[in-house]
Order: sequence, then C-alpha cells, then structure tokens
Amino acid sequence: MKYIIDPVHGFTPIDDGLITTLVKHPLFQRLTRIRQLGVEGIVYPGAQHTRFQHSLGAYHLTRQAVSALEVKGVNLEKQEREGLLAAILLHDVGHGPFSHVLENVIIPDVSHEQISQMVMERMNRELGGALTVAIEIFTDKYPKHFLHELISSQLDIDRLDYLCRDSFFTGVREGNVGAARIIQMLNVKDDHIAVDEKGIYSIENYLMTRRMMYWQVYFHKTAVAAEAMLTGALRRARQMIHAGTDLFASPALDFFLRNDITAQQFADNPECLENYMELDDTDIISALKVWMKNGDKILSVLSNNFINRRVFKTDIYDGDVPAGCVDGIRKQIAAKLALSNEETDFFVCQKVIEKDMYNMQADQIRILLRNGGVSTMPEVSEIIRTDTAATPYRKTYIVHERL
Repeated sequence: MKYIIDPVHGFTPIDDGLITTLVKHPLFQRLTRIRQLGVEGIVYPGAQHTRFQHSLGAYHLTRQAVSALEVKGVNLEKQEREGLLAAILLHDVGHGPFSHVLENVIIPDVSHEQISQMVMERMNRELGGALTVAIEIFTDKYPKHFLHELISSQLDIDRLDYLCRDSFFTGVREGNVGAARIIQMLNVKDDHIAVDEKGIYSIENYLMTRRMMYWQVYFHKTAVAAEAMLTGALRRARQMIHAGTDLFASPALDFFLRNDITAQQFADNPECLENYMELDDTDIISALKVWMKNGDKILSVLSNNFINRRVFKTDIYDGDVPAGCVDGIRKQIAAKLALSNEETDFFVCQKVIEKDMYNMQADQIRILLRNGGVSTMPEVSEIIRTDTAATPYRKTYIVHERL
C-alpha cells in the first residue's frame, strides 16, 4: 500500500492491485491536466486544483465510508469493495478541458458521465474484465443499489469531496461541510443509504452550504463571463474552420472543431473517444495563445480577453430583463468594435441559471430514526420542508464586452 498527502484530507492510502493500476493509467493521469473548477481561477487565484485531486479525494472518503458502514454491520464482499472504490475513482474520468465549461461546445449531446462510462468500458477490456463490477455499480445495475447512491445521489461522496476541496482552494471557508462527521453518520436501510437521526443538522448544513457554494463560487458573475469568452472563442474558431480557414490547433482539438459530432457518432466511432481522451486544458490554452495574434478581430479579441483576464461585464437580474436592454448593448458593441449585428453574438449573451437547495422529485435523503423507522429530510427538517428549499432560485445573467 502506498500513501499520498492530500491538502484537504491528509494521508490518503492507495490500495495495491487494481486501484494502483488505475491511478497509474494514462487515462486517469490525464485528469492532472484538467482543472476541477474550469475558469474559476480567474475569480479565486487558489482554485488551480485538478480533477485528479478530486477523484483521489472522493476515493479516500469512500474508503472511509466503507469502514464506517462495516462497523455498523454492513459488510461488502472483496469484489464489491474494490468495485465501489474503482467506480468512485473513475467517476470523472470522462471530463473534458476546463471541466463542465466545454461540454456543450465540443460535443453538445454527450455528457461527461456517458463518456466516463465509455472510458471505463475501454479500460475494462484492457484489464481483462477487472472493472465489470465497478461499471455495474456506476450505472446502477449492480443488485446493491446503495453502492450506486454513494457515487451519485443527493448525498453522495462526490459532492462531499468537491465541496470541501473547492472551499479549501477558493478560500471560501463557509463551504466546508464537515464530511468526516457525515460519513460517520451513514447507514444502510432497505438497500438505501440513510443518515442516523443525530446527523439531521449536519445534513441541513450540507444542503445550505452547497446552495451557497453554487451562487458564490460556481455561478460567480466573473466566472460566467470568463466562460462566455472561452466558449465564444471556440465557436468562432469552429465557424472559421468550417468556412475554410486554417487555424492552429492540436490534432485532437482540430478534430472536434472541424467535425460536428453527434451522440450516436461518438458512440459508434472509436476515433471520437480516442481524440477526446487526448484533450486537456493545455490544448485550449495553447490554441488561445496563438489565436491572440490571428487576423480575425473576433477570435483575437476573445482570445486576448481570456488569456489576459480582460473579463466581460455581467449584469444580473432576479426578475425580468428590461425591454430593449440586450439590443441596446448590441448596438454599442457593434459601434465600438465595428461589427455587424450578427457578429455581436460573440460579445453579448443572455444566460438563465436556476438552482434549488433540495430536489423533491429525485430520490430523497433518508433518515434512520432511533426507533428503526425511516423518514426523509422534508419530513424531519423544517428548513427543507419550506417552499424556498424546493423552489429553484433563478437569475438572469447578461454578459457582454465592456462598453
């Protein structure tokens, strides 16, 4: 067994055998070159941590969760324990450059979860079926449903790690959810993860903290603006390449800029996955640095703005956007940059973001009562029972070139 020192969780043991093999695999090592928070480093200078670190952290917390459950009599077979740990380790292996930012630009119809499954299946073939149980757990096809809930649910290990980790690296201390205590409160009842009754307040804090992190960090107005500039540059590059212009790009990036890949094509054509797994943040940054000097005004301005942190302005509205607001901004940008009205699409956009604290429609967070019964969070928590908790909070962002 080997150990690494994680800045968030401390000493993290890496099991010999399959887990060590996976950590050393090139497809997992690729995550060292993909930032966990995408463009958030523009807002929070410390947010330079990677998907690799998060995946190891989630693995470590899952390992602790397994130990906590064993103390309560929930014992796993060796292959189940190994499969669960492999599944959480690889749960983000399908992320693309800058994490979520480019999902809708490079391959609009394919989610990173789908790609993670494809990558796991490819690795499984390489490893002679060693990941079969892991894939079944990841896709919720394994008979023990609670194992999947540890990976994907309203209270999963993925969320516990990224909240603690993102809080640590951004410096937003309020985001630390007390993962260690929550893990010790986990139990299993009727094939579902449940939280011991004494952990109710910890879960309330976790849900409120997650909501705060989304609006203060993940949906920060400057990050939304940086995202718009980055996606705008890639959309312009794709438009130019389709019009016959040669642009600098790595072979993998060029493949996706040159081709419009559907979900079916991605699933059927092995070349798509091969090129996708060659992509990381460095492909995007190196392209932007070259595009800064391109003769096309739109591409060069967007690339310069992103690389040199000349971030678009963001206006936020809780209600309706004033009539004529966006059209007025377009006219000013067209005059400033000598662009047509159509070309201003790259310099102004309207984005609506919604987020709730708790999803009443999804599988509920279960509470194991002292009498052995089971309730759900809305039944035992006044905070979650309120309309505010279940109603998505909505904001409209108008992002545009500074005038």
